[in-house]
Formats: sequence, C-alpha cells, structure tokens
Amino acid sequence: MQNPLSRFIPQLVGEYPKQFLELFERVNIAAEDETDEIKRLLWEAYDFGTSHHEGQKRKSGEPYFNHCVEVAKLLAGWKMDHITVIGGLLHDAVEDTGASLADIREKFGEDITNLVDGVTKLGGIRFTSREEQQAGNFMKMLLSVAKDLRVIIIKFADRLHNMQTIEHLPRIKQHRIAVETRDVFVPLSHRLGMANVKFHLEDLVFKTLKPKEFKDLDAKIKSSRKEREKYIKLLSDPLRKELHKLGITPRIYGRVKSHASIYGKMTNRDKKFEEIYDHLAIRIIVEKIEGCYLSLGIIHNQFTPVQERFKDFIASPKSNAYQSIHTTVVGPDGKLMEIQIRTVEMEETAEIGIAAHWQYKEGHSKLKDMDSHVKWLRELVDILQSESSDPREFMNLLKIDLFSDEIFVFTPNGDLQQLPVDATPIDFAFQVHTEVGLHCLGAKVNHNIVPLNTKLQNGDVIEIITSKTQKPSYGWLNFVVTTKARTHIKKVLVKQQFEESIALGEEILMKTLRRMKMKNLYNEIEGSYQRFGFKRKEQLLEVIGKGDLTIRDILHKINPEKEEALDTETTDTDSSFFDFARSKTKGIKLQGISNLMVSFGKCCNPIPGDEMVGFVTRGRGVTVHRSDCKSLPLLNKESDRLVPVEWDVDKKDLFNVRLKVVGEDRKGMISDLTDVIKKSDLNIISLDSKVKDAIATTFFILQINNLRQLERVIRKMTKVTGVDFIERTGQSY
Repeated sequence: MQNPLSRFIPQLVGEYPKQFLELFERVNIAAEDETDEIKRLLWEAYDFGTSHHEGQKRKSGEPYFNHCVEVAKLLAGWKMDHITVIGGLLHDAVEDTGASLADIREKFGEDITNLVDGVTKLGGIRFTSREEQQAGNFMKMLLSVAKDLRVIIIKFADRLHNMQTIEHLPRIKQHRIAVETRDVFVPLSHRLGMANVKFHLEDLVFKTLKPKEFKDLDAKIKSSRKEREKYIKLLSDPLRKELHKLGITPRIYGRVKSHASIYGKMTNRDKKFEEIYDHLAIRIIVEKIEGCYLSLGIIHNQFTPVQERFKDFIASPKSNAYQSIHTTVVGPDGKLMEIQIRTVEMEETAEIGIAAHWQYKEGHSKLKDMDSHVKWLRELVDILQSESSDPREFMNLLKIDLFSDEIFVFTPNGDLQQLPVDATPIDFAFQVHTEVGLHCLGAKVNHNIVPLNTKLQNGDVIEIITSKTQKPSYGWLNFVVTTKARTHIKKVLVKQQFEESIALGEEILMKTLRRMKMKNLYNEIEGSYQRFGFKRKEQLLEVIGKGDLTIRDILHKINPEKEEALDTETTDTDSSFFDFARSKTKGIKLQGISNLMVSFGKCCNPIPGDEMVGFVTRGRGVTVHRSDCKSLPLLNKESDRLVPVEWDVDKKDLFNVRLKVVGEDRKGMISDLTDVIKKSDLNIISLDSKVKDAIATTFFILQINNLRQLERVIRKMTKVTGVDFIERTGQSY
C-alpha cells in the first residue's frame, strides 16, 4: 500500500504516484537544466492540481484531474518544455476550481500564469454557427495565440483528449464540439504544420459525426491490412537493398491516410474503397538531406515517376516549415504510389509542426526562427487589428489562409515567394510590397504579358508593371485570394466609396433643394448632423449619398412643414422631371437635317436606342415619341403628320432617365440600389423615396448614354432583394 505521506513529502520517502512518474519520464529536459529542480516544480504543479480538482469527476466517472495529466503527457510527447507541460497540468485550475491566477502566480511565476490565463480565455470562446459571431471569436483566438504560441499548443492537447473521450457526453454536445473541432481546430493545426494532430482530430470528428460510415470504412481498412503490408514490402525491399549499397540505412514504412481523408476521396470521386489507389503513402526516413536526394534517384531509377506529381519541399519549404520530397511512381502491378522522403528532423517537424521548433536557450524556452515559420499568423493579426477588417468576410479569408496548398513563384531577381494555389499577379504584387499591389497596372509571367486574373503556377517568374495613377478596382476582389491583397484593396475602395458618397450626397441634397426652391435650407440641413447621431457633417452627406437617409427623412425631423412641400412637389413629378430632363433637345435628325425645333414627348421620354417617331405640331416644331408610346394611337388619327426621325448623338452625350422602384421597406434597400448604380458607373441626379403600408417607392433620376446601358442597370437592380418591379415612364422590367 502506498505511503499516505508520499503525497506531501515524496522527495523524502521516495514514493511518487505512478501517474506522476509516467508523466515525468516523458518530459524533455535539456542538458543544461537541473533534473531535480524540474522534477520538484512539476511535482508542485501535480500536487496543486490534484488538491484543487479533488472530488471532481468527468462524465465518464473518472477523476477530472486525469484529463489534465493526459493533456500534460501529450505536450511532453510533443517535446514541449517543462513550463508548457506544467501549463497543461494547470490549464483548467482557474476555470474549474477555486484557484485564482494570483495563487498560480505566487506559486509558479509569471510565465506559467500567462499560459494558464491564455488557455482559460480561449476556453471561454464559443464558436457558434452564426458566421459573424464565429469570425469575431476566431479573431480573439488568433490575437491571443499570437502573443504566445504555447497557448494554442496546450489547447490542441486539451481538444485532442476531449475528442478521444467524447463518447461520454450527450449526443447534442458531441455534435457541437465535433463541428467546432472540424471548423476551427483542424484547419488551424493544418496551418501550424501539426499533421499528427490534424490526422487524429479529423478521424475523431468523422467518427463522431458519421459513426456508421466510420465503422464501415475502418473495417475495410483493417481487412486489407495483410494485402497492404505485402505490397509495401514488395516496393520497399528493393529500395532498401539499393540504399544499403550506398551506405544509407533508411527507415521505410507505409502509412494509411486518415479515415476522413479516404472517405472524402470516396465521396468526391464517387468511388468505392477498393477503387481509391492513393489511400496509402510510403515514407522513407534518412539521416541527412543528401540521403533524401540519393533515395529519390534510386526510386526514379526503379519505378516510373509521374512528372506532374513531384514536389520538392526541401528546397522550397512550406510556410509552416514543412519539408519533404513528394513523388508519385507507377509501382508493382501498375498501381500509383505516393512516396515521401525526409530526414528524421523533418519527420518530427511534419508530425508535430510548430511544436518541434521549441528549443532551450539560456535556461528559457524559446522558438527558433519562429517568426519566419508563422509569418502568415503575424500578418493575419496585423490585418485583424486594422480598421478595415470585416468580420462578415473574415471566415472566407480564413478558409483560404488555413486550408490552401502553396505554390512557389519567383521575382525577376530570382527571389522565392510562397502563395496560395490560384493566386494571381495581384496577389504576388501585394506579397512583394503593399505599394506595388496598390499601383499594379499589368504583369508579365515568364516574360509574357498576361491578364491580372491569370492563375499562377509553380515556378513562374512574375514581373509587375506599376503606374502612379493606377488604383485598385472592385473587379480585383473577384479573383484575388490572399488575405493581404483583399484587405488592402477593400481599404482603398472603402475610402474611395466614402469620398464618392460624400460628393454624391452633396449633389443630391443641393439639386433636390434647388428643384424644390428650398436652397436656403442647405446650411441648416448640413449643420443638423448631430441630430441624426453623427459626429461630422461628412457622415451625414455620406448616408445621403448611399441612400440610407433621404431628404424626406431629414425634412421630417428638422422641418415637417417643408416635407409637405416635398409631397406637393412629387405629385407633379412627371412634368417637373421631363422639364428637367429635356431642357436641352439635341441629337435628332429629320431626313438628314439636324438643328430642328424639336421637343420630346413627356409621356414617354425617348433616349438613344429607343425606336422613335416624330409628330409635326402646329407652331411648336416636331415632338418626338417612342414608337410604342401609349399616346401614339391618338396621334395616328393624323398619320400624315407622323415623320421618321433618327438619333444623332455622340457616345459621350448623357440623357436623364427617371426610374420608379417599388419594393419592400427594409433596412439597406436604397443603399443596395445605389451601390448597383454606382458599380454600373452611372450618375444619380436625384433620389426620392417614401413609404406607405410597408411598401417603399423610390424615384431615381439617372444620367445614361443609351438604352442598352439603361437595360443593363435595370436588370441588376431587379436582382436586389425585396424589389418588386421597376418602371420607366410606364414601361416595366
């Protein structure tokens, strides 16, 4: 029976608990560190956790502190320093016991306290199904991780053990945790290069969410084990023999890819397990880098390589420090086989990723070259902290950053740049320098000029052509893929949109008041910005320009009597508009003669592209109507006075067209409509909107060149959510 005093004075009686000894044996201790001191500190943490978690049980019925010990064992297995292992032992002490951060700080110091605090804060983050909420929580997570990467490594160990014991939880909670693991921790472990963690988490998620499919696939993988081992031996024996001749003693083994990966391939390719050839990979582990390339030569000498499936990540490591040579060959029986060649050190990095780079230096644990390995994380954090970050788009950008494979391209000087698959010259330009991206005018790939939306390939040499006058366009957002490029482009466009909205707001306000003969109210309205909750008059003008606030809304608040005048003014909108729209009647020819006395029919308001007919009036020249005008049947009684007319306009000539848009009264409707018009590069001369019985009627006066341009913008406007119909002088679209 264990001595009861051993809990308090194990150093004296020499009896540590078996569980503690198992943990201590796994801890990685550097040569310069004192083993006894680390053992003492680890015991104090073990004892602290045991006493504070005493009496607590997990859903499985086992002591809760067992979970903390298992987390610490995982961290020790990943060769994390003893400080991180202790952080794992105590990671739930503040959240689930009466212990405080002050207690931990007093007993274990600032470093361990910061780790426990960081993990506790991450534990408080709940990733919900609402994308915006999830994005916000992911931001908090990454900001926390960026301060100390050991926090997320502890959290990975915590999540991995929780997933390993998830069957004891209620089914609904299992589903929530599994989905969160799939959406958050799997992609992040992938991006941090922790392949072994990703491998296990993926399979545990698959087992939880699709238990039947997992069970069926697991049975097939186990039943094919003998055949698989036989095939690996058939391929590896001749390789091992040839390598021995060169003095290389390799470790060669086959590894089945994760159940989740195989199931994904079966689903995507609509194939059975027996038809999936690449569910197995062979690894060759050697001591030195030169052994990797010698092994590659022997493999390609014995088996036919598949050229397009060769990748050298030793010469060009991935951004998460992953290094290996990948080659696919036609193996025995004509089967395609992927072979991965790497050194022992590269194998360790590939399995535990960023954790493999934790090294001891001057008694303190530090990451060797860690900034270079997680440069993407630093940049992502910078973007998150900028004013332009948009939570609504953040998750989409994150999926690109977390899941994407990489390509390797070069500058004209031969400098290597890593980019996601499907990256374009614009992405490359921003990768080189933000200013290069912002002023990118064109690009050459392998000395040939290409469109800016060209997808780059491995090995491409890219040269960017810049111009001081060039600015980003909305079109770039349709094809750029990197977070850095999208963020900087949007930042410029938001600023540009803000300035344009202010100018448009000024124009709408001035022209509306001038049309209503209320110009004297301009200064009063402009100075009323505080009454609408704005800090500056520019903000008021911006929302007017975006259509979020109408002149009617403003008058209703500051001068209701004037709003009645607006109602009176809009009752005669047709006549007032057409007087406004046709103050200049140019561009009509009658039998080749221009500069005639011409007026336009206020009933139909023709524009270039409309089929027209002229009606000779008595004393007022020719009145031009659209050929489908409703007034024409009246005019046809005097058909001898109808004459053919044609347009004689310049491409740059603008014509005013009035549109009536009817739809539901919802927040953001006018903003969406004006956004469509702005993106169509059209000018809004006037805008007025009123609501009755939850139905919004909005009148736009637009400047357009021709009918084709008008029809194009109307088609886009009809797609705006909530629009019922659009009329142009009685014509519906």
